[in-house]
Amino acid sequence: MSLKSRGEQNSSKSVISQKWTLFLCLCCFCAGMLLTNRMWTVPESKGITRTTAMEAEKLKLVSEGCGIRTKEVRRDSKDIIGEVYKTHNAIQTLDKTISNLEMELAAARAAQESMLSGAPVSEDLKKTGSSGKRRYLTVVGINTAFSSRKRRDSIRATWTPQGEKRKKLEEEKGIIIRFVIGHSATSGGILDRAIEAEDKKHGDFLRLDHVEGYLELSAKTKIYFATAVALWDADFYVKVDDDVHVNIATLGETLVRHRKKPRLYIGCMKSGPVLNQKGVRYHEPEYWKFGEAGNKYFRHATGQLYAISKDLATYISINQHVLHKYANEDVSLGSWFIGLDVEHIDDRRLCCGTPPDCEWKAQAGNICVASFDWSCSGICRSADRIKEVHQRCGEGEKALWSATF
Repeated sequence: MSLKSRGEQNSSKSVISQKWTLFLCLCCFCAGMLLTNRMWTVPESKGITRTTAMEAEKLKLVSEGCGIRTKEVRRDSKDIIGEVYKTHNAIQTLDKTISNLEMELAAARAAQESMLSGAPVSEDLKKTGSSGKRRYLTVVGINTAFSSRKRRDSIRATWTPQGEKRKKLEEEKGIIIRFVIGHSATSGGILDRAIEAEDKKHGDFLRLDHVEGYLELSAKTKIYFATAVALWDADFYVKVDDDVHVNIATLGETLVRHRKKPRLYIGCMKSGPVLNQKGVRYHEPEYWKFGEAGNKYFRHATGQLYAISKDLATYISINQHVLHKYANEDVSLGSWFIGLDVEHIDDRRLCCGTPPDCEWKAQAGNICVASFDWSCSGICRSADRIKEVHQRCGEGEKALWSATF
């Protein structure tokens, strides 16, 4: 074949290919237009909602009001905090109500046990069935023994009002004062009859369902608080020894300052050594519980005078059967509050020395609550010397009757 014929053949093939290419492009374009028109409207998914103009306007308002919503949330937070605070107060009120109910139950139990046991029952305990007990500031229990008649008489002649004045002290000042004593090992014996005769004369005893004994002071202290909280509804319960001088008005003013605080333990706090030598005074048979030899006790109030608030006295009353007794009464009391949320108040006016110490303080305007000699754990020869202490360190009778509690 010649070169000319081959060129014509290639030229015809190229022309045909261009025509078919143009035709196919046109067909594709038409098909695309057809398919595009049919599928332009996208069908809505069942799970997707279309936003209308009204809904868009609502969304706009919500987005514009975002700041207002934040303020409302903050106000809601304050309201929630307020409700939590109210609930907390309601719980505290409920706890106090439960505590009062437990106290009444303990009172009824103490009265019933005393009557069933046949132990000496004071006139105060017989009156517990009367309706409507009033509220007192404090009950002062003076710890005494069968052999301490002279000490009791010396106290009656100095810092404790007698007769109608004692009743006036209770009614006007809300202060109850009683000598605290149990019964002898031979119930109804000569010692018990002597106390009964003394009580008929003065009417100032609180008899406990307890056998007296020096080694039983921890048990006596426990029973005293349980009995006192059952008899009288008071803010505070005080224990004092019968060889200590007390200024009643100053004691009342001291207690009033702490009246609104819960779980108070007031006294001269100390931490003496644990004595493990047998035969010495204040020997602690359970010394091993306090660690190595030479260790000291935990902080506790000295035993000459201390005060506890009503809720702690109620706690002792309810749990008296499981509270452990150590050899020393003041240590026992301090141990009962270990582990509790108790505020210890160390007030050195509750442990002043005898003259000239308490006299100098009185002249400086810092009258002592209690005075005694540390060397004797009380006033040395108190039956003979307490009158002198009262004259030189006493607050004066006018201070008591002019005081407002």
